[in-house]
Amino acid sequence: MTAAVMASDGSYDPVISKLITSLKESEGLSDEQDLGFLQNLLQSKELNALVNVHSKVAKINKDDRIAPLLSSSMQVLLETLELLAPRCHISPLCREIFHLLQTPHLQSLLFAHDAIAQKDFYPHLPEIPVEVDEDEETIKIVQLVKSNEPLGATIKTDEETGKIIIARIMHGGAADRSGLIHVGDEVIEVNNINVEGKTPGDVLQILQNSEGTITFKLVPSDGKLDQRESKVRVKAYFDYEPENDPYIPCKEAGLGFVRGDILHIVSQDDSYWWQARKEGEKTTRAGLIPSRALQERRILHERTAKEPNGEAKTENDDFDRELIATYEEVAKLYPRPGVFRPIVLIGAPGIGRNELKRRLVARDPEKYKSPVPYTTRSMRPGEVAGREYLFVTREKMEADIAAGKFIEYGEYKGHLYGTSGESVKSIVNAGCVCVLSPHYQALKTLRTAQLKPYIVHIRPPATFESLKQTRTKARAKSTFDETNSRGFTDDEFQEMIKSDERINFLYGHFCDDEILNGDLTEAFEKLVELAAKSESEPLWAPTSWVQ
Repeated sequence: MTAAVMASDGSYDPVISKLITSLKESEGLSDEQDLGFLQNLLQSKELNALVNVHSKVAKINKDDRIAPLLSSSMQVLLETLELLAPRCHISPLCREIFHLLQTPHLQSLLFAHDAIAQKDFYPHLPEIPVEVDEDEETIKIVQLVKSNEPLGATIKTDEETGKIIIARIMHGGAADRSGLIHVGDEVIEVNNINVEGKTPGDVLQILQNSEGTITFKLVPSDGKLDQRESKVRVKAYFDYEPENDPYIPCKEAGLGFVRGDILHIVSQDDSYWWQARKEGEKTTRAGLIPSRALQERRILHERTAKEPNGEAKTENDDFDRELIATYEEVAKLYPRPGVFRPIVLIGAPGIGRNELKRRLVARDPEKYKSPVPYTTRSMRPGEVAGREYLFVTREKMEADIAAGKFIEYGEYKGHLYGTSGESVKSIVNAGCVCVLSPHYQALKTLRTAQLKPYIVHIRPPATFESLKQTRTKARAKSTFDETNSRGFTDDEFQEMIKSDERINFLYGHFCDDEILNGDLTEAFEKLVELAAKSESEPLWAPTSWVQ
């Protein structure tokens, strides 16, 4: 009988060969029938093929050059089927793709892809039961090879017993992949050093000073938590630097991010510290981030902090105090043929939103349209009802405002002006792109699942000097002066910058993108690019907009 399994390249697999040798030398198996069965199994072509596949997959996943772009291809397929289903009776091409995506072979291929991308192929061996006396604890020995990669586990002192226990296992880390270390396990020894009476910091120092193989002696926990990854994605609404967070359990395990990053929340088991990865990054190990509840408590604490004089610290703005910006759950919003998202340009007064809107509409008037605003003032000579404005009585407009029919409105020199929500919907329903440049507070009524706006923040150049220089060079006329007969003053430039900072603080996290309006031509080219992107690419949006 052959004593080893032949690998695909003609060599014998050393692991299986060693198993067979050990099996022959074992004296514990007296049943020749069982021995023959195991030897035949280890030498079978099927097992050899599985071992080769596993080895190659594991090798691929260590190569960052060919790391998977996403681990949820089946979810993308299901979303695609939902989009195609209503159109199958219209388009033969849609019908063909719809049936193709439902074939078992293709779906099985995508299932396999996701399993490999999520590293579900790593073995999770059941623990070997050990018979011990009732008064004797079960001990398990776990060995991990130390590398440049962190072990992916955090420890803490149990408040009741004072013992060192495993606090959490980071998804995708070395400890998680081993399948042998679990949350709640008690640490007895690390590299033959007893940790009784030591602090978590002492244990971390032992680990940092260790080289090569690290051996843990552990007392298994009573139960094991479910370590399956969640599918939740969130958009971060704040910046986070774990190295500057004094409360994070382990700075090395933290995951830093900036406002606007998309995070894959893989575990929310801990009420204060979530585990997450940045969407699209080629790393497998998750990192710690503050949970929504923890971050909300921090923000509330900052808002109610005391000034040096003992008075409560307050915000001198119209910030929505009931809205605390932390994370928003998001999903990919796929474009729908003939149904375009409204493009909403927000920004400081005088920044150039209206001029950018005018240029975009003029570029293709049949495609890009702006709603006609309402007003209670009288029609002026040369104006046409329904072209410049829709003229209504004050009583009618006040009633519609009270009924919530306007996305924005205001009063100027005794007359009301506003834009109705119905006028926006009519443009969208006509298969056109609605372009708006409202006051930033209008986002409260515009940012809904019905309209699904694509929001762009139009911002000034970074400094006062560059802002003044670009406007002077372009001979821009002040929008703060009704006559438009003069340029901007320094005070108006300062007010523009201050207003932009305020908008960015209050509403910047709601924006899908931003444009620096220094050179108007370049800013317009960027707007055209973003408009095309909103029409043709799947983009992250609030989950409620997708469901």
